[in-house]
Amino acid sequence: MQKKLLINGRLVAGQGDVEEVLNPATGKAIARIAEASTGQVDAAVKAAEAAFDGWSRTPPKDRAALLLKLADRIEADGPAFASLESQNCGKPLPAALNDEIPAIADVFRFFAGAARTMTGAIAGEYLAGYTSMIRRDPVGVVASIAPWNYPLMMAAWKLGPALAAGNTAVLKPSEQTPLTALMLAEILAELFPPGVVNIIAGRGETVGAPLVGHPGVRMVSLTGDVATGEKILKAAAKGIKRTHLELGGKAPVIVFDDANLEEVVSGVRTFGYYNAGQDCTAACRLYAAPKIYDRLVADLSIAAASIKVGKQQDHGVEMGPLISKQQRERVAGFVDRARTAKHIE
Repeated sequence: MQKKLLINGRLVAGQGDVEEVLNPATGKAIARIAEASTGQVDAAVKAAEAAFDGWSRTPPKDRAALLLKLADRIEADGPAFASLESQNCGKPLPAALNDEIPAIADVFRFFAGAARTMTGAIAGEYLAGYTSMIRRDPVGVVASIAPWNYPLMMAAWKLGPALAAGNTAVLKPSEQTPLTALMLAEILAELFPPGVVNIIAGRGETVGAPLVGHPGVRMVSLTGDVATGEKILKAAAKGIKRTHLELGGKAPVIVFDDANLEEVVSGVRTFGYYNAGQDCTAACRLYAAPKIYDRLVADLSIAAASIKVGKQQDHGVEMGPLISKQQRERVAGFVDRARTAKHIE
């Protein structure tokens, strides 16, 4: 399988190093993607710069109409998107198809509506004969860097608001999970004017860094870890770029003695292990009051053991593989250290 980059309205092959994209369930390559060269990164940003004037002046109703068309296409091609996302990320196929595809289409529909409601607010009259007001203008080229845990959803979250507001965009998906973003590029090439949306693939150090540091980029949006966020801030400070950083976190669950234990266990079973726990809002830490602690540990252990683990398309599977061997070893390390601490064989 080969997918192409989207630069200035054209689907083009990358000119950089070739990266293998793996199915995490098998560890086997399912695609080979040539990443963008430094010249292609520059071309993508310059294409977005050139398209900005026309797109920012496009009436909101017309921007909204294109976003609605995009939502319709994603919905129509939902099974193909879901199958590819499942294969590339390890998500159970029913979750990708029934949970994520409708939500992704809804994101674009939401921002299609938002595009038509961005009104200026009257601030008041501070000088005689003058009225001060707030005017909302797009900032320019937005560089977006998406993570591997929700590739297509994150592409929607980043492109939807940027395009609705009249900005142009250059999106870099994770090098581990670029396939659905590059599939989306094929639809974007049909629907949007050249240069309004550009999608380039590659690693952070070879593609992400020159993208973030490009002088034509006016805002950087990142969903990723704290260390990457620090690098983005340092790079953005040199050009006084705006930033939007959604970084890693931990979601604690506090359980008091009078809590409904059945509801707690059901909720943690669902929201702690969804997407194999690879979620910034995963219920990953529990603090239990003394009287309920032992019962919670026992009941949650039974509930967690009942989760069906398997390959993405196995019947009834609830949890697929982690994204990579490296992540699996990291999680296994947590378990090993916990066993050592508790002296459990």
